[in-house]
Amino acid sequence: MKFKGIIFDLDGTLVNSLEDISDAMNIVLTGLNYPTHTYNTYQYFIGSGLRNLVSKALPATNNSEEQIEICFDCMIHEYRKICTLKTKPYEGIVALLDNLVSRNIKLAVFSNKADELTKKIATEIFPEHFDVAVGLSTEALKKPNPFEAIEISKSWNLNTEEIIFLGDSDIDMLTAINANMFPVGVSWGYRTEEELIASGAKVVLNNPQELINML
Repeated sequence: MKFKGIIFDLDGTLVNSLEDISDAMNIVLTGLNYPTHTYNTYQYFIGSGLRNLVSKALPATNNSEEQIEICFDCMIHEYRKICTLKTKPYEGIVALLDNLVSRNIKLAVFSNKADELTKKIATEIFPEHFDVAVGLSTEALKKPNPFEAIEISKSWNLNTEEIIFLGDSDIDMLTAINANMFPVGVSWGYRTEEELIASGAKVVLNNPQELINML
């Protein structure tokens, strides 16, 4: 199969955004006199959207839907201010994207991060690489729901089997499977190779160059 398009997850795949996300949430927790968390702990909170991360970060005794909603709004307010402060592409990612563009492979971002922030990070850090960047606009369309991925394939006029879905989490692998795309995991993100394989990854990359070799 000759792959003609690649859909990338954002956090943990293209960029290491762990510190900015963690810092924003810890600002909110500190303001409420709640316990904060380490970067290592936040690593396991990332992947299912920022609202879910807020729920996991709050104390179990202060985790009502009302509290989650209030803290989510505060977290987004803080994160919007710093979302590209420490966030950087992983080593080799920009060279990978340049190579893929030179091959005329279509490229997109699909993230469970809020759509506004997904677009902001993708366009500021990768201004020349992606045809489209899609984030979370409604909870019902959150990965592993394949709807947005399939919509991207339609915009490209490609069959889903011609597209690689590349990410660092079980959620990404399940999204790929649900969309009938080729699931490729990356080991440099927030989950282990074993978790990715168990979730359906056909290939797990240890560095970006391995994707070029695979193609």
